[in-house]
Parts: sequence; structure tokens; C-alpha cells
Amino acid sequence: MSPSTGHAWRYWPRFWARFLRRRLPSSLWGRSLLIIILPVFLMQVAVTWAFFDAHWQTVTARLSEGLAGEIAWAVESYRDDPSPSNLATIADRAERSMQLSIALQEGRTLPDDRDSSVFGVVDRTINEALDSRLDDPFWFSTTDYPAYVDIQVQQPQGVLRIIAPRERAIATQGHIFVLWLTLATVLLMSVAILFIRNQVRAIERLAEAAEDFGRGIDAPRFRPSGAREVRSAARAFMDMRERIQRHIEQRTVLLASVSHDLRTPLTRLRLELALADQTRRTQAMQGDLDEMEHMIDEYLAFARGEAGEASQSIDLKALLEAIGAQIKKRGAKVEIVAPEPSVEARVRPLAFRRALTNLAGNAADHGGRVRLSLGRVGGGVEIAVEDDGPGIPEAQREDAFRPFSRLDDARNQNTKGVGLGLAIARDVARSHGGDITLDASDLGGLKAVIRLPG
Repeated sequence: MSPSTGHAWRYWPRFWARFLRRRLPSSLWGRSLLIIILPVFLMQVAVTWAFFDAHWQTVTARLSEGLAGEIAWAVESYRDDPSPSNLATIADRAERSMQLSIALQEGRTLPDDRDSSVFGVVDRTINEALDSRLDDPFWFSTTDYPAYVDIQVQQPQGVLRIIAPRERAIATQGHIFVLWLTLATVLLMSVAILFIRNQVRAIERLAEAAEDFGRGIDAPRFRPSGAREVRSAARAFMDMRERIQRHIEQRTVLLASVSHDLRTPLTRLRLELALADQTRRTQAMQGDLDEMEHMIDEYLAFARGEAGEASQSIDLKALLEAIGAQIKKRGAKVEIVAPEPSVEARVRPLAFRRALTNLAGNAADHGGRVRLSLGRVGGGVEIAVEDDGPGIPEAQREDAFRPFSRLDDARNQNTKGVGLGLAIARDVARSHGGDITLDASDLGGLKAVIRLPG
């Protein structure tokens, strides 16, 4: 074997493996059906083939040979004495003893053609049996009459026509076996499909509950169901969900306390500065307090993430228009692109509004023109926020999502920022089952795209 041939043989298993992976169903439901249906189908094909090969064909061949022998007797008896009286005697005996109807069609010849049976093996078996017993030309048909076989033998006087019951030449009970086999297969497969569907549905409900929880949607009606292993996984998920929710509640209470404790001394300092003489020093301290309060708000918003907020369906176009109106107050030119009159999505309104406000605010801070686009892509929703500012180099775009990340001076003209705007926005998008990506904008600056699943 040459090296090229050996390489080809090694390639074929991988080729067929990839071919089967592409063609076979990828869902658990489809694969479960395949596991049940394919073996049953193969088994029934094997049983049917064995039945027809070992029983039906054998019985049909023996019946055909017996019928051919009786026809040969009738033909030879008539050839010995072709008188009408002898023909009548032969026909009477054949009718009473063999259930054969025999008649002479004088001056006739054999037909030129005939219709073949659906089961070619039937015609072949009868033809072989008649050919082995008859010396005269013959013709037969298994399709002209549903319950009979028409056999014609050429004689000098004409055609000797013999009509035999179909069960004398063919095993007619084969279709009954196939029918019962098919009904049993359909019944068993229906029961199997019903049970498999129930088990797969339990797994699907568990996956839906996990996805809803990841997107902040409560699923109070979820209950463990299905097989023991599936119920065990569902109970583990419910325990995990309770622990996460308890942790979020504790963190929210802690952050609320921290927020109150931090704001109290800031309020006292702001009041003391307001009562003090207004000098350059007090004005500088006032600016420091404003910046500190803004930083505290940013930190708490990032840590809290609006986790306790319930999801609800909102009109995203109306939300973009409201955010666009806010951005216009900063002096930026805002363009809203939304082909559809209304696009609904289920989100946590305050958290999602904050994420979009952060993106639009960043765009307004770094550019004079802002474009807000809304559309449907692949069954989901896509929102793009673009500006005509300096943008972010491709190598630094992923770094921009890190909390407290500050990039080069071109994107750091906003001195109030603490590097949490993009981090908060991505955290909100991912908590809804989506994500945010950065790219270059047609306007010349940065393009931030939020994608939400349908």
C-alpha cells in the first residue's frame, strides 16, 4: 500500500464521523427518537425479510408446484383425448377435487403481454413451477382477477384456460403477518415516544428555568419532574437559585447600609462647606465632594447591578427616544434609527436604561454626533450606539470592559468617569442573556452593540 493510499484510508473514518455529526439530530429529543426508532426499524426489517425468505417464499413455491402439477395433469389428460366429452369429464373432476375451472377457447392464441404483480417473486415462482411441468407454451396472470390466477396453455385446438383460486398458488396470509407486525411496531413506538417526550420535556423545563433565572426572570411554577436523575438536577438547581437569591438580598441590604453610611458624612461636609466662607479652597473642596459622590454612585451601581428589579416587557424604541432626548441636552446631535414602529423586549427597565444611558453618555462625551439604532437580528434584538469621536483601538476594546479601566487620553476627556460605564453596561446585557461588543462606527468613532436574545 502506497503512503497516499494509507493516508486516504485514515481520512475516511474522520470524514464519515463529521458527515454523521452534521446529519444526525443535535437535540436530545431527536437523538432519543433515533435511539428508539432506528433499532426497531432495523429489527422489523430483518424479521420481515426472514419471514418472506424462509416462510412466505417457501410456502408459495410449494403451492405453485402443486398447482402446476394439477394443471399438467389436466393438459396431459386432454392431450390424450381432446374430445369435448373428455374435456367435460376433466373439468368436472378438476372443479370438484381441485377447485379449478377449465375451459377450451377454440381458435384462440396466447396473449402477447401481461401485467406483472407488485411482488415480482410471485410471478417468478409460478413461472418456474409451470415451466418445469408443462411442455406446451403457456401464459398466466396474477393481476387480472384479485382472487384468482388465470393460466392459459396453448393447444392445437386453441387455448386451454384454467382459473385457479389465488390461495392455491400463493400464500395469501403474508400481508396479515406484515400488518400485525406494523401495528405492533406503531403501538410500541408510540408508547416509547410518549415516555421519551415526558422525560425530554422535564429537561427542557429545567433548561428554561435556568435560562430565565440567568436573565432575571422569576419562574415560580417550576417544579421538579421526570426521571429520578432529572428531578435530582432540578432540586440542585432550585437550591442553587435560593442560595444565589439569598446572597443577592444580603448584598443589597449591605450596600444600602453602606450607601447610607457614606452619604451621611458627605451631606454633613456639604452643609459645612455651604455655611463656610466661599473661597477658592471651599470651591475646590465642593468639587471634590461632587466627584466623591459621583464615584460612590458609580461603585454602588456596579456592585448592585439592579439585581432586585423584576423583569417586564417595555418598548425599546420609546426608551431610545427618551435617552436621546437626555443626550441632546448635553449638546450632542442625536439620530435615532428604528425601522419598526415598536420593538418589545422583556428586560429589567431601570438596569437596562442605565446601561443604555452609560453607552449613550460615553458617546456624547467623546463625540458631537450620536446615532442610536434599533432592529431585529436572527430572532433577537440589537441596539447600536455610535459616535464620531476618536474611537478605541481594536487591541484595547476588550480591556475597556474591565472595571475601573482607563484607556488613553483620547477617550478619557470625561474627568468624572471612573471606568465603570462599559463594565456596568456589559454586566446588565449579560444578565439579560445577551452581550455587548465594540467595533468601528461608520461615523468615524466607536460603535457599541447590545444584543439580546429573542
